[in-house]
Amino acid sequence: MQNRFRSDPRLTVRMTVTLFLLGLLYVAFVAALIVLLKSWVLVVVVAAAFLGAQYWFSDRIALYAMHGRIVEREEYEQLHGVVDRLCAVADMPKPLVAVSDVDMPNAFATGRNADHAVLCVTTGLLRRLEPDELEGVLAHELSHVAHKDVAVITVASFLGVIAGLIVRFAFYSQLFGGRGRKDQNTMAVFMVVMAVSAAVYALSFLLIRALSRYRELAADRAAAMLTGRPSALASALTKVSGDIARIPTKDLRTAQAFNAFYFTPALGRTPGIERYFSTHPSLEQRLDQLAHISAELGEAAAPGKAG
Repeated sequence: MQNRFRSDPRLTVRMTVTLFLLGLLYVAFVAALIVLLKSWVLVVVVAAAFLGAQYWFSDRIALYAMHGRIVEREEYEQLHGVVDRLCAVADMPKPLVAVSDVDMPNAFATGRNADHAVLCVTTGLLRRLEPDELEGVLAHELSHVAHKDVAVITVASFLGVIAGLIVRFAFYSQLFGGRGRKDQNTMAVFMVVMAVSAAVYALSFLLIRALSRYRELAADRAAAMLTGRPSALASALTKVSGDIARIPTKDLRTAQAFNAFYFTPALGRTPGIERYFSTHPSLEQRLDQLAHISAELGEAAAPGKAG
């Protein structure tokens, strides 16, 4: 379905290349496990089951993990109103609207396509943002759905998950499955599985991070062009990033597993080396891009970098 979010051919190319490379990696990974574990039925069935669950139920999994719930218009009339207006302007189906009752200001979109999407915001975000800022954040999240990168990042992130799960399964089924003469062979298989899984995880980690950072910039661009107010999005980014930075890192650890889906990553007060492997570009890079768009649009109030 066509929508009015600004298309990004470079994002499409990056998603295609990432899925192709991850697909090759996934096939190689499954083939290696079949050879090592000598049970192709078990490996294929488990891998297919987890991939299907991740794709078909990603919205429910994400909502459950973030304590989100679907809300009706009667509960959050203003929120529904903003989503309605943006979907009308963008000419796209309205996603389910959800709210997570946590103080961390953030938002995310999930779902396998535009017809099966969920847009979730936290109560912390709703309390902090002005209406035009909220519109910018919601437009950003809707653009992820329109660009189809939500489904891509969901499938892409699956490979690292399945690698870790199969390592655990191999450990319990093989390491403790034999004694005596089998112990040496079992340990050799275990070590190879660990090595293959570590390589798969590292490669998928790098590919996902490269795609994720670009898709956030693409979503910022699309949201700014759709709303015509890049300064409002820049203001929301500055406000949300500053407030998240003041939350103790220990309180953000649960949320960090879902950083690839968030509007702004749940990084603590003093991010260290992890900022180099972040799922998002830096705040400065995002604000610079919005400033350029503001100048192009001739917006009266250019986005500032101060809260």
